[in-house]
Amino acid sequence: MADLVVYGTKMSPFVRKVEAVLQEKALAYDFEAVNIGAMPDWYKEISPLRRIPTLRDRTIGADGVAGTIADSSAICGFLERKCPSPALYPADAFDYGRALWLEEYADTGMAATGGFGIVRALIFPRFEGKDPDIETARDTWHNKMPRYFDYLEKTLNGEEFFVGNAFSIADIAVASQLLNFDLFVGPPDAARWPGLARFVVTMRNRPCFQANLTACRETIAPLLDTPVALT
Repeated sequence: MADLVVYGTKMSPFVRKVEAVLQEKALAYDFEAVNIGAMPDWYKEISPLRRIPTLRDRTIGADGVAGTIADSSAICGFLERKCPSPALYPADAFDYGRALWLEEYADTGMAATGGFGIVRALIFPRFEGKDPDIETARDTWHNKMPRYFDYLEKTLNGEEFFVGNAFSIADIAVASQLLNFDLFVGPPDAARWPGLARFVVTMRNRPCFQANLTACRETIAPLLDTPVALT
């Protein structure tokens, strides 16, 4: 049994973000699935905002609220302090602020728009035996996501990473969202967003994401043909 345990579902980009940090830092952890559709009472106790993931550090508390942190950004910050190497937050003050901003941009803007409009529209109906909502996903992909892709393409500015020419929490957070879209509909159009398309391929192949993506593909495969054509 590992000291750390992650509660959540592999399909969550926020779980993917936390797992990527754990993998980068080579920290052992257990994973316990939580049914977000019928969230158990014990989980509501440790995650009062009813969100995933939650992390438990068993060296602090093995039961109840003790030893738990219930937010992906807070969890990643904790893991950075607990295991500072390799550093995933920039040392420079401005770069640090920029990395936190891009994490927030991904976690709030991209997740809300693409998560509801693409991922939920395609996969949630399948859990109920219904057809995926292709029209909602198509509208989101073509009319709502481009402004996010435009900003990220400009911010990336032809570089491999978003901040300080080094892999950081900014890349992990943005990639965690983009890889969710990639699982369902593919990467952004390389003709329009060449830097961002390259970034997705790079992150798709980065070892810290591999276990999570494999688990997600196994979940999706029986429910949906992917990538879904949204042309």
